[in-house]
Amino acid sequence: MDELLLKEMKGNAFLKDYIDELKRTTSKLPKYYEKLSVQDLSEMRRLAAVDPIAANIIYKTAGGFVHINAFINMYMSIEQQLKESEKEKMRLVKESILEKASKEESVETKEDLERIINKLYDQSVDISSKKAKAFEIPGLGKLMGGSKIPLTEKEYNLIKYYLRRDIVGFGPIEPLIVDNYIEDIHLIGTARVRVSHKAFQYALETNVRFDDEVSLNEYFISMSERMGRPVSASRPVVDGTLPDGSRINMIYTNEISARGSSFTIRKFASEPISAIQLVKWKTYSSEFLAYLWLCLENKQNVIICGETASGKTTTINAVLSMIDHRGKIYSVEDTPEVQPPQKSWQRCVTREAGPEEARVTMFDLLRAALRSRPDYIVIGEIRGEEARTAFQCMQTGIPVMATFHASNSTKFIQRMTGQPVNIPMSFIDNVNVLVFQSAVNVGGRYLRRVTQVEECVGYNREVGGVMTRTVFKWDPARDVIYFRGMNNSHILENRVAADHGYANKKDIYIELKKRERIIDKMLELNLLEYKVVNDILNDYYEKGEDSLPFNY
Repeated sequence: MDELLLKEMKGNAFLKDYIDELKRTTSKLPKYYEKLSVQDLSEMRRLAAVDPIAANIIYKTAGGFVHINAFINMYMSIEQQLKESEKEKMRLVKESILEKASKEESVETKEDLERIINKLYDQSVDISSKKAKAFEIPGLGKLMGGSKIPLTEKEYNLIKYYLRRDIVGFGPIEPLIVDNYIEDIHLIGTARVRVSHKAFQYALETNVRFDDEVSLNEYFISMSERMGRPVSASRPVVDGTLPDGSRINMIYTNEISARGSSFTIRKFASEPISAIQLVKWKTYSSEFLAYLWLCLENKQNVIICGETASGKTTTINAVLSMIDHRGKIYSVEDTPEVQPPQKSWQRCVTREAGPEEARVTMFDLLRAALRSRPDYIVIGEIRGEEARTAFQCMQTGIPVMATFHASNSTKFIQRMTGQPVNIPMSFIDNVNVLVFQSAVNVGGRYLRRVTQVEECVGYNREVGGVMTRTVFKWDPARDVIYFRGMNNSHILENRVAADHGYANKKDIYIELKKRERIIDKMLELNLLEYKVVNDILNDYYEKGEDSLPFNY
């Protein structure tokens, strides 16, 4: 058995009990990881496809431990469970804390709440093994005269964990929230919660669930009130943001959601995935990234398009590193997701709640952007009338990068020129580059790929349409994206080359290949971490090519 796992078992009796039970039911124990690296995630993704029996792991999280068995498609959160007597003590502790809480000052931060809960907890309990044992008399429901609840030291630590989980954290789903390797959390009624994991293709079933609809609906009301967007019978559908930045969609009561109240939480990593890592995962090629690097460095308007969960936000966060780090980024979103590495970053978020006069829309924020003099405007997602202001920004020379729901250039133009966006057809050619990304089936695995890149050449008045040119095309048979714009790229030759001051515009392809070699070298040296990539690019912009920590 792994020495690190043995060490963890010695310090966590509940983990030892779990492993001992596994020994009785299986001959091969899971492999233990203290932390999953990017390489580990890639290997698990491969094993889950070719040898799911081998994709059997345990790893440590901020909330405890997790066991994933890809063969049975199961995600097990390993927590120490409360006995019935401990549940009763916890109920009494909560009552005591609630009585004392009215005398405390109001709190504004999570840290303040946790501090007060800890203080009131210590005031409510008495750590004494003898008293705790005597307390466990059947039928003793409540202490008299404000007496303290006697606990053993083990009970004290266990109940403290559950108090923090249920009051400060997110209750039963807290272990899933704190697992940095989970991308999405799906709950439908009292069925088991399912999760999308970075290392596995399909949604995994968990051992987390709610006991009944009453406790589930109470949980929805409590969580929505904490977000400042309470659900109710009159307002059963709510979109919001959790304190960690995760996006949540809630549907309340079985009148609307037939199988019971449901939610989907889309989690976001504290640190984005780097563009070099996405090249390694073959989301796109180093040649494509070099092309986009030149476009972004020279302030071209780029729209990342695709269906839901195609990886648009992941791509936009990754390629923001390619913009000069000394510039000013102005981001506009209704749900905070964009994370530029630039030090001068103005993050603007809409305010949809409250009276009409207090609301701030994306249209309002983009209008303010025109006066903010940013080097780039990043829009989380274009949906409606704010598109008109975005195109005005493009026309005034402020470059824009955004995401948009469209599967190809025809659909892009149809949606942009139709309701509710209503952009005039003659404005569409303000967009320079359209990147189309999709979740595709590659050898039985659903992976994210950039499938096509098109350049907007110009508006043709005679036919009343926009001319586009395909510069990258993905070949599904070989799982390779080909550059069809070599010596034929309108944007590189007529816009980027002009900005670079090339006498011969074809020389831009020499620069393109140079950037491609830099990316390939970073890939070869396994320089994949987001911070490492950003540091290299930051030095590149400030000090030039000589600052690169390698020869290419």
